[in-house]
Amino acid sequence: MIKTTALLGALLLGGASAVSAAEWQTLPDRAPEPADNPTTPAKVALGKMLYHEPRISANGVVSCNSCHNVMGGGDDNRSGSIGVRDQVGGRSAPTVWNSAFNSVQFWDGRAPSLEAQAKGPVTNPGEMGMKSWDEVIARLKAMPGYTEAFAAAFGAGDTVTVDNFAKAVAAYERTLITPNSPYDQYVKGNKAALTDQQVRGMNTFAEVGCVQCHSGAAFNGPQLPEGTGFFMKFPLYQNGVMEARYNFSADNGRFDVTGNEADRHAFKVPTLRNVALTAPYFHNGTVKTLQDAVMVMGKVQLNKDLTEQQISDITAFLNALTGEFPKIEMPRLPTLANQTFPFE
Repeated sequence: MIKTTALLGALLLGGASAVSAAEWQTLPDRAPEPADNPTTPAKVALGKMLYHEPRISANGVVSCNSCHNVMGGGDDNRSGSIGVRDQVGGRSAPTVWNSAFNSVQFWDGRAPSLEAQAKGPVTNPGEMGMKSWDEVIARLKAMPGYTEAFAAAFGAGDTVTVDNFAKAVAAYERTLITPNSPYDQYVKGNKAALTDQQVRGMNTFAEVGCVQCHSGAAFNGPQLPEGTGFFMKFPLYQNGVMEARYNFSADNGRFDVTGNEADRHAFKVPTLRNVALTAPYFHNGTVKTLQDAVMVMGKVQLNKDLTEQQISDITAFLNALTGEFPKIEMPRLPTLANQTFPFE
């Protein structure tokens, strides 16, 4: 079910009131982690290798980083990501940056955790395309560097497992956070961190109602227990012109996961952190610019025709949500000496 009843009521009543200074939240310097998967340096190092490993795809080309590029905005700036055999996915890849602050993963929320999400793409026929996890584990075990890295992260014994694969990738992804944006600096007291236009945009963002859904430290809604998604109907208001142009309603969203009619066209509310870097926008990637995305949100989510000034100011504010990225060094991957795998 959609966890937005009270907020939806506020939207239908005409938008948000001004947000007090105490309600603007900054991004933590460390992401939350589950008790059964504490973050350790060895686990993060292993997860980083696995995240960038193309040899666990059917054609030896696709890795997690192919669609969620940590050398950029954490996505691939495409309407649909390219998987094995040049297949194009039906949704735009969400950013991996700050994904640790989502309470569910994927646009439709079908994965309740980063660990669950990490297991999905590897054996998805349209993504990395491996026939089975047995084949994946066999490839990893064939490379001594991986058996050593799994042992360092999880101890001695048969630790090269699907669950440990997922735990390591998730541990790495929890290090991918971008705090200390100009917005964060402003909220912490540095009033010179935002321009006058960005401050206007911040106020407009609250006044017109954007903050009703895009709240919290990650601008993806209220903090909820892991596995409890925060979803919203999209589009909320039907607009024939927008539908003809962008075809939003072709995707049933969460309905395809739950079969619950109330979930038809419902999607996880995405983070707005670094949103200036993750065009094209929305689940189907049909909106190419951030300015147009703001205009669309006004029409189909708030039922408002935002003025050019409002759109410009909100866009300026959203650019202030681009945070500080940690230095990323590509990992040296374990070798398979004197042979190769039977790639497609």
